[in-house]
Amino acid sequence: MRSKKNFTMGKGKYYFTIKSTPNNITMFRQSKQAAVDTYMRYRRLGKEVEWLGKWDGKKFTESSVPSTSV
Repeated sequence: MRSKKNFTMGKGKYYFTIKSTPNNITMFRQSKQAAVDTYMRYRRLGKEVEWLGKWDGKKFTESSVPSTSV
């Protein structure tokens, strides 16, 4: 059985997930630049990170993986 998320996703926020065992960690940032910087920092540390994108209330937009130059 899948566990339920303990939070509500906010409109206009950028989300990414750090994959770890036993639980994945979903993080968000208010601005795209801050989210991309944090995402890239975790990748440089060798973490397995999944970019989700910007939440618009129903689905993720801007869900393509960011490049190093934004």
